[in-house]
Amino acid sequence: MKSAFVTGADRGVGLALVNGLLVKGYQVFAGQYAEEVPELEALKSEYAEQLQVLRLDIASDESVARAFEAVAARIEALDLLINNGAILGDIGATVLDALDYAEMLNVFNVNTLGSLRMSQTFMPLLLKSDSKFLVNISSEAGSISNCYRESWYAYCMSKAALNMQSRLTHNHIKPLGGRVLVVHPGWVQTFMQGKLDAAAALTPEQSAAGILMLVEARLGRIATEAECEYVDYADSPLNW
Repeated sequence: MKSAFVTGADRGVGLALVNGLLVKGYQVFAGQYAEEVPELEALKSEYAEQLQVLRLDIASDESVARAFEAVAARIEALDLLINNGAILGDIGATVLDALDYAEMLNVFNVNTLGSLRMSQTFMPLLLKSDSKFLVNISSEAGSISNCYRESWYAYCMSKAALNMQSRLTHNHIKPLGGRVLVVHPGWVQTFMQGKLDAAAALTPEQSAAGILMLVEARLGRIATEAECEYVDYADSPLNW
């Protein structure tokens, strides 16, 4: 049975990824931030042996370390790590407005350093697996070449930094048989803005299905020949 860890599994794409991996037969570790997530509890009751739900704050060194200890106590190798957890921050303020730098630092701590905490902490388990596959959920908002916005400072900059982090990590683990895939999940019906973005084009399930297809399509390829790709959920390349 292959194993996977998904952060930001409380709802949206993260929850859909957990469900999709369970259906595919993975042993799944789900990082839960909120105190109570009824949807994860329901999945746990259905997949009692396959699913482990762990309280996780990816902005905390201690929380990530505790999650690693819990996972390492159960498995010797981790096949797939999906860094999905992220927050949005202020999307309205421009350079002519007051900017909340404390909030921006928090967005960076979650979106950029949170994934790095997870990747660095879990790398020993990941490199013991056959697949050594790391997926960072980024965004088209992280593309510098295609930037059109005049605000969204924290989110756009944190995702651009995540993209650079992904390339650095890939460069190091590629000779070891590992790879990093950077994915824009599409415009998804999520609650990142505090309410459901009902106008979005994709359901979380559609986005997650596309992401898992990307992973499956690459599992058979030789990792040491793979580049760090930046694609959307439908496998269309994006400009860095």
